[in-house]
Amino acid sequence: MQDVIFDEFQNLVEESLIRHSSLLDILSKLQESQGRINRAIVKSATRCGCIEINAKKQQLPEDLSDIKALKNSLKTHVRGKLCENCRDVLMNEIGNNLFYLSALCNTLDINLYDILLKEYDKIDTLGKFNLR
Repeated sequence: MQDVIFDEFQNLVEESLIRHSSLLDILSKLQESQGRINRAIVKSATRCGCIEINAKKQQLPEDLSDIKALKNSLKTHVRGKLCENCRDVLMNEIGNNLFYLSALCNTLDINLYDILLKEYDKIDTLGKFNLR
């Protein structure tokens, strides 16, 4: 079922993308949409205040052989939860990003669902050794 949804989404993007059909347009719109995601997160912290970003140097455990301890010691630097308004704005911006990512895939004849499956298999196979 998920593959159908991905394929349908990609087909809808193909049908609705008219004005920005050039690869260069798609690349610049994808980059712009990523910037809008970043801006929405920043506004959540600076304008709304529903989240706080408390970034500081990550403290690594002395025994780096214990992956679980490493994972538990690393922080997201986010305090609080997105309010409904900020969540809606961010979801909209991420949706736009997915639209242009799908457009990029369409232009280069790549199936988005295939990418998801390949990445899923890689993460599933490598598990905790897929450090990013």
